[in-house]
Amino acid sequence: MEAMLYALDQINSDPDLLPNITLGARILDTCSRDTYALEQSLTFVQALIQKDNSDVRCSNGEAPIIPKPERVVGVIGASGSSVSIMVANVLRLFAIPQISYASTAPELSDNSRYEFFSRVVPPDSYQAQAMVDIVKAMGWNYVSTLASEGNYGESGVDAFVQISREAGGLCVAQSIKIPREPKPGEFDKIIKRLMETSNARGVIIFANEDDIKRVLEASKKANLTGHFVFVGSDSWGAKSSPILDQEEVAEGAVTILPKRASIDGFDQYFTSRSLENNRRNIWFAEFWEDDFKCKLTRPGIKYDPSRRKCTGEERISRESHYEQEGKVQFVIDAVYAMAHALHSMHIDLCPGSMGVCEKMDPVEGRMLLQYIRSVTFNGSAGTGVMFNENGDAPGRYDIFQYQLSNVSSPGYKVIGQWTNHLRLNSEEMQWSGGDREIPDSVCSLPCVPGERKKMVKGVPCCWHCELCDGYQYQLDEFNCDTCPFDMRPLKNRTGCRDTPIVKLEWSSPWAIIPVFLAILGILATSGTIITFIRFNNTPIVRASGRELSYVLLTGIFLIYLITFLMIAEPSVAVCAFRRLLLGLGMCISYSAMLTKTNRIYRIFEQGKKSVTPPKFISPTSQLIITFILISVQTIIVGTLCYLDLMLTALSWQVLAVFIWFGVVPPHTIIDYEEQKPPNPEFARGVLKCDMSDLALILCLSYSIVLMITCTVYAIKSRGVPETFNEAKPIGFTMYTTCIVWLAFVPIFFGTAQSTEKMFIQTTTLTVSMSLSATVSLGMLYIPKVYVIIFHPEQNVQKRKRSFKAVVQAATVSTHLSQKSNDKQNGESKSAIVPDRSQ
Repeated sequence: MEAMLYALDQINSDPDLLPNITLGARILDTCSRDTYALEQSLTFVQALIQKDNSDVRCSNGEAPIIPKPERVVGVIGASGSSVSIMVANVLRLFAIPQISYASTAPELSDNSRYEFFSRVVPPDSYQAQAMVDIVKAMGWNYVSTLASEGNYGESGVDAFVQISREAGGLCVAQSIKIPREPKPGEFDKIIKRLMETSNARGVIIFANEDDIKRVLEASKKANLTGHFVFVGSDSWGAKSSPILDQEEVAEGAVTILPKRASIDGFDQYFTSRSLENNRRNIWFAEFWEDDFKCKLTRPGIKYDPSRRKCTGEERISRESHYEQEGKVQFVIDAVYAMAHALHSMHIDLCPGSMGVCEKMDPVEGRMLLQYIRSVTFNGSAGTGVMFNENGDAPGRYDIFQYQLSNVSSPGYKVIGQWTNHLRLNSEEMQWSGGDREIPDSVCSLPCVPGERKKMVKGVPCCWHCELCDGYQYQLDEFNCDTCPFDMRPLKNRTGCRDTPIVKLEWSSPWAIIPVFLAILGILATSGTIITFIRFNNTPIVRASGRELSYVLLTGIFLIYLITFLMIAEPSVAVCAFRRLLLGLGMCISYSAMLTKTNRIYRIFEQGKKSVTPPKFISPTSQLIITFILISVQTIIVGTLCYLDLMLTALSWQVLAVFIWFGVVPPHTIIDYEEQKPPNPEFARGVLKCDMSDLALILCLSYSIVLMITCTVYAIKSRGVPETFNEAKPIGFTMYTTCIVWLAFVPIFFGTAQSTEKMFIQTTTLTVSMSLSATVSLGMLYIPKVYVIIFHPEQNVQKRKRSFKAVVQAATVSTHLSQKSNDKQNGESKSAIVPDRSQ
């Protein structure tokens, strides 16, 4: 009120503002109650109410003289939004403009309902926008709201929720209303409700001072000091009363207050007021008693001896603490806004007139409203005063933070400003215990790189983080995608990288064992070949069938050699030689052995029926048969003695390989599926020849057929005496070889799903082939080499025998062998050494 009186004094003493016109005031107390304010506001409209006094007469019969009430042209106030709303509804009916200095409810911006209402403070919608900007600047996206029941609190929270929803990226966990008359324990329940969403540490509070204080008390009682971070509206502002004795709980609270300044002229005016010079303020005596804690002697009021008597010599700010009230600036600006509007109106309606002219008597309220909305001037603090189409002042706020730790003087510190946009000095901010790190108030923590957000339905600020698993990478914030087949995700799964290429290295354990066996086999085979060449014309070499032996040893050599091709780095040449030699070595070996066993079988089968030797048993014939089996696909029909057995051989090894070359030229591929385990860190692309497991088996299929056929003949020739050629060693060789390859099949195909499939299969194949070759070499040739080198006395020529003698000896030996089976311990052998040089 004193601010209003001060402003009127300044205006009336200003010769340039409303010259020759004096402004007065009729001041009424609302007691901060909307219902009482409604009654008081009727006083303002009495002059506008026409009363019918025709039936009223004085005692002398004359009409009474009723003084006309003073006409009010405008109203300054009120402070509280609920009071202003009630008063504005009445003033609107009588077209009386109203300018408030503190009412900030967004509801009052509704020009269709409160068209005569204006204010020099920004509405809470601006304040709510500033608070939304503060929350976002601190990186929060999940907060709760508290509101005192009533227009101010509820409309403020509604504005905050609406703006945050429109802005996006900010969610309200809970909106809690504080009742007008809270029951005992009500604030404890409020804190418990806030803790139901404990991640929402930020609490937006639009509440009166008493509610703010009791919320802080309940937080302290629940031992939650430092957990909640409050963002308070202008009802908290920079006031000390809400945080009295609750400083630790309030530490770090960010508050907002319309930008204001201290008016020095008012301080000089107010501190000079006394009981003698301020009798126009009927409430000043009451203020004096309260400020100086004394008692005035007034008629009708009993003296209280417990309080000292006021002397009247006390002085404001000398005997009492004085601090300018924050609304002073806005009260002065509101009075000046009305005065400037009347001044502009007077210039337009009463040009050159001294005082109020007829056009302004009475003042037309709707016209005055237009002038109020058009005023623009520098206010008491030097900032511009103006109104928009809804009667709202521009939003200008100071941002405060209550700081307790690490400061010389605890209190509110300005940390930023808001004038349509936020300017926040985050470096000046500190939180509970002096911590400089902004506390989190988020529903869900940010997902780490490589995780996508799976949103919670209905809560856009809450999500679950799901790892992009397997071979997926993070495509964007919400989606994962699979890497291309030749790539794998980065370790943080934010992109893809090339899959490393591997091949079987010479230093790998999978290669060392096969190479070692192959080297030993090549050395042994080379030694055998050299020995046979050196002793080419000796009886043992000739008796073993020199020509076929060299062919068979060549096949064994190639079997060992293929190990190096299987382990070598794949290339077009290596792949071509793999196709050619993979089955060729085995084909050569088993073709030679098949020819040998077939020759033995035919000789003795023919001898049972005739003394005429069978066809194609000479060394030359044997070589031809062997090479036919090796080189081309053809059909050989032979009459085998008395049975006329047709020997059909589907020999396609070499020809089929060259046909394969033409249809599918050899080339390398990188297989990204073979070593693709669930963990992409172990994924590798395998460089290998373009040869499937099926193709590999087909390469060996003909050799396997030869091996089986040879085994069959070895079984049929089992009755031939041991001392007669290699029938039984070949038999043992084939039996062992069959066992080796039977073991090979489950190992080879059983590892098809292994991540090291290529390495295991390559090692299994090469070791199996080397073992087969070693069995053949060890059974057929190592004993002969041993005799040739270490027992040369046994390497001598025996007497030659005719085919007929050989057959008869074999027949006798067979009969004796059959008889020996009938005896428990008997044994009969025939030693027949035929001449194989024929």
